[in-house]
Amino acid sequence: MTWDVRMRNNMFRRLPVEQATGRLYGGRHRLRVVYRTRDLIVLGLGVMIGSGIFKISGEQAAATAGPSVIISFLIAGGVCFLAALSYAELSSIVPVAGSAYSFSYVAFGEIWAWVVGWALVLELLLAASVVARAWSLYATQALADFAVPVPSWLAGIIGQEKGFDLFAFGILVLLITMLATGSRMSLRSLWFMVMAKLIVIGLVVATGLKFFHAGNLTPFVPPERPAPAGATTVLDAVLGAVTGSKPGVFGVWGIFAAAPAIAFAYIGFDLIATASEETDDAPRKVPRGMLTSLAIAVVLYVAVAVAMVGMVSTDRLDPAKPLLATAFGLVGADSMGKIIDVGAVLALTTVILVVLISLTRVVFSMSRDGLLPRPIAGMSRFRVPSRATLVAGGAAVVMSQTINVLTLEQMVVIGTLFAFLFVSAGVLALRRDRPDLHRPFRVPAAPVTAVATILATGWLMLNLKVQTWGYFTVWMVAGVLIYLVYGRRKSQMKLLLDAPPPERPVAARMEAPPPGPYVPGARPSTPAPESPYPTGRYSAGRRPGGADPAQDAAEPPAADPYALDPGVPNPFASGPHPAGRHGADRFAPSPYEGGRYGTGPYTRDPYVQDPYVQEPYEDGEREEPPSPGGRHRR
Repeated sequence: MTWDVRMRNNMFRRLPVEQATGRLYGGRHRLRVVYRTRDLIVLGLGVMIGSGIFKISGEQAAATAGPSVIISFLIAGGVCFLAALSYAELSSIVPVAGSAYSFSYVAFGEIWAWVVGWALVLELLLAASVVARAWSLYATQALADFAVPVPSWLAGIIGQEKGFDLFAFGILVLLITMLATGSRMSLRSLWFMVMAKLIVIGLVVATGLKFFHAGNLTPFVPPERPAPAGATTVLDAVLGAVTGSKPGVFGVWGIFAAAPAIAFAYIGFDLIATASEETDDAPRKVPRGMLTSLAIAVVLYVAVAVAMVGMVSTDRLDPAKPLLATAFGLVGADSMGKIIDVGAVLALTTVILVVLISLTRVVFSMSRDGLLPRPIAGMSRFRVPSRATLVAGGAAVVMSQTINVLTLEQMVVIGTLFAFLFVSAGVLALRRDRPDLHRPFRVPAAPVTAVATILATGWLMLNLKVQTWGYFTVWMVAGVLIYLVYGRRKSQMKLLLDAPPPERPVAARMEAPPPGPYVPGARPSTPAPESPYPTGRYSAGRRPGGADPAQDAAEPPAADPYALDPGVPNPFASGPHPAGRHGADRFAPSPYEGGRYGTGPYTRDPYVQDPYVQEPYEDGEREEPPSPGGRHRR
């Protein structure tokens, strides 16, 4: 059994890079090109700069790390930047819509691609649902801060943490409709909202620094305290089982404990890779947009964190309240609360929009490969994956209205970090297996950088709650079962490998050469047939040495049936003719007289232009014939 045959039913069959990018089979890049480098940067900022920038620094400073939360932001940003380098290299090799799913398909095989894709679906579904709920809470708070009256019948179905929520339902349906119909308003709206929230962030930082006091940063690393119940991480459980220690917050340990939650804020740079098929010159522009947007996001988050912890001592903050607005209220800048409300609503809108775009592209890519039902990958007349948008968006709507998703924020983090592991390992795998691939972007010191990313990502994952790991395990087991039941049999790779080879024409059987010495370049010959005209002028049996006039006179040759009749004028002979250029007797008179071609059955319709007759050009203009080929015509 050959290797190819074994791979047909092997779950570890890999997707060739040439097929993944469409260079071999074609037709994979069916999404229209809409993004440029600056659009990708806005796309990244749209998803990374959410409501977290207004609350996460205060939450982690008050409950986990104190003023040293600034270091936690840098640690989380550094880990994400290492992962972004790996994403950038693989995006330059495989610039397709599937992101980490497609990278794993090429580097490790189908089963691992499904596992990563299933984790991405979990991450993006939950992210859309969680952010939609948060959007409803902030929108309701903004209405209250601006003293907008809300009817009593509406007050019970907006701003709810669980159960039916009209605002969360409405914002999801609105954005899904925009994406499914291919509306270009989505990109224009994204630009407007990102610019608006950057202005709000600039106001927050500038105002906060006006009230900055260095004494609020001491002690920079507060003494360690016991962690509240229910906050046990996997690392705490392991260390507790080995050393008997109990989990704690603050201190040096709190700096690292805050980093995984902060990584949730940076999640989004990886989603830029899902826009590769819609980007011109994606191998170069996607890495550039990804790294630039992440660097800008890290700077903005650290700036807000410095302003936050510098305004008010973390001991005065209540984690149960909107911390940034509370901090501005404590220093007498109450009006900033309304600006923060507006910025948060805009920020969360862009997050939902970009997350839905990425979710539909991942589902589209998995369906295109047959691991999900292929009809989902159908393209609409708007040249967008409308079916994938409706299916994925509908699932997000149902999840947001039926599950208490606000308690599952860490599930988004673990799904993302899981993908980070495979992308970093994929850099090493492809460097080993396919060193010949063109890499417009290369990870510097790839082995060291990739291994460091894997270790740092694993550390962040161990700092997640035990409960989060339990939920994640259940989700992944369900995903593997779905693959074994459906995806393995319907995989496009399996169907391609199982397909019979195309029929090829069989060459005619070659006869053996005649006996005799071999002469290079000589062809086997057969004796010429005996001619019935042994001596004629046109005879195949002409005398060796040419004609003999004396013998021909004595022995007239037999009549040659191929000779010209001397009684019929030769139309091809040179010399004058009695009429016309070629003689009036060249052709017999046509039975179809009249018109351009006569009046018979081959008569030309005088109202239909003759394609074989060149008509004169009007106004002295002449149409140049097309160039014989190539784009560069002289």
